Amino acid sequence: MQVLFTILLAVQILAALGMIGLILIQHGKGADMGAAFGSGSSGSLFGASGSANFLSRTTAVLAAVFFVCTLALAYQSNYRAPDSGSVLDRAVVVPAAPAASGPAAQIPGTSGPASAPAAAVPAVPASGAGQIPTR
Repeated sequence: MQVLFTILLAVQILAALGMIGLILIQHGKGADMGAAFGSGSSGSLFGASGSANFLSRTTAVLAAVFFVCTLALAYQSNYRAPDSGSVLDRAVVVPAAPAASGPAAQIPGTSGPASAPAAAVPAVPASGAGQIPTR
């Protein structure tokens, strides 16, 4: 699965870079009007209007490849194994710390290490109405 993800990502990056290059090479729509009146160079590597079809079709193909790769990467990133549950179901229970001795025991109103034990942490996280705080 990781190999497919890497290949899709590489193809998407190459398609994006290719589209950027092809879009920057293409002439705007107003460039043809200037070439008709003699300004600008109408003779090029692809001929007077031959580059428009080639570059626009290649850009369209690269855009389609980019779009398909984006959808495939989005589908693959949302894929989850059926046995994975909620993050709350996998919560780790931390044991209560032992009663403090030393400076904390000198606080008035506490009887030091023999004070009441800390409230027990439930082993199973609360669900449903147990999560709603009450007054």
